[in-house]
Amino acid sequence: MSRVATPIRKNDNVLVITGKDRGKRGRVLKVDPEKNRLTVEGVNVIKRHTKPNPQRNIKGGIVEREAAVHASNVQLVCPECGAQTRVGHKILGDGRKVRICRKCEGVVDK
Repeated sequence: MSRVATPIRKNDNVLVITGKDRGKRGRVLKVDPEKNRLTVEGVNVIKRHTKPNPQRNIKGGIVEREAAVHASNVQLVCPECGAQTRVGHKILGDGRKVRICRKCEGVVDK
């Protein structure tokens, strides 16, 4: 399976554009580039039945946690204009390659 580089990184704010959680915004907690999937805070929450494990200090019961969503189902939210946008790239004067917002041309990277 070929690996596709997603323009979304950890701690980016994204908007879910399709699926059961459409319209929700959240912060990216984890990126899996091999499967092209992201874990987003408060999105795709599942219930997991866990057994207690005293050695790992895990209590048993029903635990709610976020499951991964495909990267194509989310869009980056620009920190400057606050709109959902596609990601472009630009090389600055000092030689750094940064991600930019396609709508306002603002720099996404800090």
